[in-house]
Amino acid sequence: MTLLTKDEYKSIAKGLSFPTQAFVDGSFRPALSGKTFDSVNPATGEVLAKVASCDAADVDFAVQKARDAFEDGRWSRLHPRDRKEVLIKLAKLIRRNARELAVMESLDSGKTIFDCETVDVPETINCLMWHAELIDKIYDQVSPASDNHIAMVVREPVGVVGLVLPWNFPLLMLAWKIGPALAAGCSVIVKPALETSLTTLRVVELAMEAGVPAGVFNVLPGGGAEVGEPIGRHMDIDAVSFTGSTRTGRRFLSYSAESNGKEVTLEMGGKNPAVVLNDAENLDRVAAHIVNGAFWNMGENCSASSRLIVQKGVKDALLARIAAHAREWPMGDPLDPVNRVGALVSKAHFDKVCGYLDKGAKVILGGKGDNGFVEPTILEVARDAKQAREEIFGPILSVLTVDSFDEAIALANDTEYGLAASIFTANVKRAIRGARSIRAGTVTVNSFGEGDISTPFGGFKASGFGGCDNGIHAHDQYAQLKTIWIDLADDEGEAVT
Repeated sequence: MTLLTKDEYKSIAKGLSFPTQAFVDGSFRPALSGKTFDSVNPATGEVLAKVASCDAADVDFAVQKARDAFEDGRWSRLHPRDRKEVLIKLAKLIRRNARELAVMESLDSGKTIFDCETVDVPETINCLMWHAELIDKIYDQVSPASDNHIAMVVREPVGVVGLVLPWNFPLLMLAWKIGPALAAGCSVIVKPALETSLTTLRVVELAMEAGVPAGVFNVLPGGGAEVGEPIGRHMDIDAVSFTGSTRTGRRFLSYSAESNGKEVTLEMGGKNPAVVLNDAENLDRVAAHIVNGAFWNMGENCSASSRLIVQKGVKDALLARIAAHAREWPMGDPLDPVNRVGALVSKAHFDKVCGYLDKGAKVILGGKGDNGFVEPTILEVARDAKQAREEIFGPILSVLTVDSFDEAIALANDTEYGLAASIFTANVKRAIRGARSIRAGTVTVNSFGEGDISTPFGGFKASGFGGCDNGIHAHDQYAQLKTIWIDLADDEGEAVT
């Protein structure tokens, strides 16, 4: 997609009409309480819209409509080919409205238009297309049989699913969840993050235009206590898929245990290491990957490379190159396409991130925050410093020095998290040993990344639970296995011929 100018994006922003109501049973409607909340542009403080603020009563209503839709089969029993065609149409409608969605996403979240145009919206479309095309290509199984029986193992949609989204990638995380959930035949109730509800409400409108039946795709904006917890505790929701903080994710396990034992999948936090060994080749390229991993999306990324674990022999040369590359990431107005660093999502989050800037660490680069924006920052820290232990979720890279490969791997694993990691080395055996030894769901070699739509994304330890997003494995969250055992023996126990 060709980028526009700042003035052109500003013009598009002025012409946007924001969706503001909840979406249940095929139509927009206010919260049953009539309450609203302000959706704020974090870069300017401007109130973009007053959005319906739902609560437990709205959850009950949406669950009933989603259950009705699931049980009557208007989507759950639709031919896989027909579900595929609807989701492909949705992806095409998103492509047709891509620029509008990119600007809306930038305004609502503080993300740069550069990222929204080049990453978030294209990957949202790609995700939906990928899962749509997979619908009629997942086969059931037949077990090894005797002459007297046939045993089929079939997949069925799990039912009504709660999808609880984070605020850092509103569109993309929506696609990661509705793609496989709708592909499986489930009815869904989506709770977008309080800070970033607008694009989800626009996508559900496009989904109805694409032909998703009423009651199948519902959206309830609102707070965690008001909407998220009632979803987690609801006795008629069959599964929940959550992306967000580890602290909140653990609550959903409690909600499940205290209600109907619903299935729960959690994708949570990370304190992800980037290990650079002395034999790493092309330090300039390594530095570019480290900077991208640390500062992309303002570090508001659960897989961000927030810990640089560097072997002593290349530390100084690498840090010089990292600092040079970081200076090529301008910070400012998110709607200016030259900027790579935008505003943090809210005043509360800005204050939290700023709390890590002046805590006794050696500042190599940056170190300042102002009015919602935090500079790309590089800090050299002690191993027990809070910057090295806690998930910051901001553009702060903590640097730790080691003497050996074994020390680097041990330090990489010295965390409660295990979402992502990277290792940079020219030694193939050391690369594979390191990747196998680091306790993380995704480990990249000589690059920063998360794989792609075809590879499972999920965490170990406090970073994940119950399954993965992306890949064919994502469909396992939204399906359950059933054995159908067929006895072929006649009355005397002999096989029928």
